[in-house]
Amino acid sequence: MEQPNQIKLTSLSSKGGCGCKIGPADLSQVLRSLPPAEYNPNLLVGLDTSDDAGVYKLTDDLAIVQTLDFFTPIVDDPYSFGQVAAANAISDIYAMGGKPLTALNIVAFPIHTLEKSILTEILRGAGDKMKEAGVTLVGGHSIDDKEPKFGLAVTGVVHPDRVRTNAGAKPGDKLILTKPIGVGILTTSIKKDQLSADEVAEVTRVMATLNKTAAEKMESYTVSACTDVTGFGLLGHASEMAKGSNTGLVIYHEKVPFLPRVRELAEAGFVPGGTKNNFAHLEGDITFPEELDSIGQWMLCDAVTSGGLLIAVSAAEADSLLQDMLEAGVEAALIGEVTAEHPGHINVV
Repeated sequence: MEQPNQIKLTSLSSKGGCGCKIGPADLSQVLRSLPPAEYNPNLLVGLDTSDDAGVYKLTDDLAIVQTLDFFTPIVDDPYSFGQVAAANAISDIYAMGGKPLTALNIVAFPIHTLEKSILTEILRGAGDKMKEAGVTLVGGHSIDDKEPKFGLAVTGVVHPDRVRTNAGAKPGDKLILTKPIGVGILTTSIKKDQLSADEVAEVTRVMATLNKTAAEKMESYTVSACTDVTGFGLLGHASEMAKGSNTGLVIYHEKVPFLPRVRELAEAGFVPGGTKNNFAHLEGDITFPEELDSIGQWMLCDAVTSGGLLIAVSAAEADSLLQDMLEAGVEAALIGEVTAEHPGHINVV
């Protein structure tokens, strides 16, 4: 779908591709240079475990979940960009076991060089996705910027005893992933005009799909840890789970679902810098099998935008949860397990 003024939004991003986060190594170096946050017993989840959102207890029965996320365009259709950005930001609330309630728009836009109708479409797409999630828009903030950027600050609620963090995985748990990966490679390929209209529509559909159904399905199961798979990739976020939980993880690489043509496009050179940075950062934390080549290793580290949930669930309940999700239309797969062996490390088999 062409833009109202025929401009490709992805070409306006200096990063392009996956809308990647600042790399974990760079970010940790910055945070280490800051004084530690003052202890507050009501802060249930903060910076300590690299979790998806902060959780603050208001009462014995109520806590708020807060997050924000924004990035440059990764698709050219402005309405779709708004949908993806909104789904991506709201996902952090679902990953924490929370219910999203309100949101604030975060807008950076070259208002004097792009048609205002483009921004209208971005906001309309985000608004429709918020409506689907049951989220109320309560305001926002905008600046004039040479690069368009968009996202949300989202607030949700959760019972303090029902918070899902990335740091509670238990040996014996099974790992379920609720969306296919390869988004970073495909969105980089969009910028290089390597995808057909149908392929763009498919990767956009996956990114714009809320994790709402997956989160609702896991509520009644024994889920010990959860995170959403975004900029640090499947193995990057899995590594945070392993380290935060002081457990080892085993990932069955042949069970990991990928979007179509991911390997073909990666072999053709359309691998984003964020993906390669993820791979470099994980050196020493991952053991790959000899039969998995460098392309396959990069694919497992691919930087994702608005990915699925990675869920550690009791082994006795894993098949049932997986079946419930599949019947509800969630593109879920059982991709690994948690072990007491090699804590903090991932073995890909």
